[in-house]
Amino acid sequence: METNQIMSAVFLIAVLALILPGFLSTNNKLKQFLSNLSLWTIIVLVIIVILYLIK
Repeated sequence: METNQIMSAVFLIAVLALILPGFLSTNNKLKQFLSNLSLWTIIVLVIIVILYLIK
């Protein structure tokens, strides 16, 4: 595993730790939570595909 990949993983974990408490507190209803979670999943998948195509 390269240093660049390790730093990217650490950065993503830090961002998740900052965003997750607010995300969970504002999504107290299950339907809203699943809707927002699916939206974030789509965003992350699009970013991964774009990064894969760039390399």
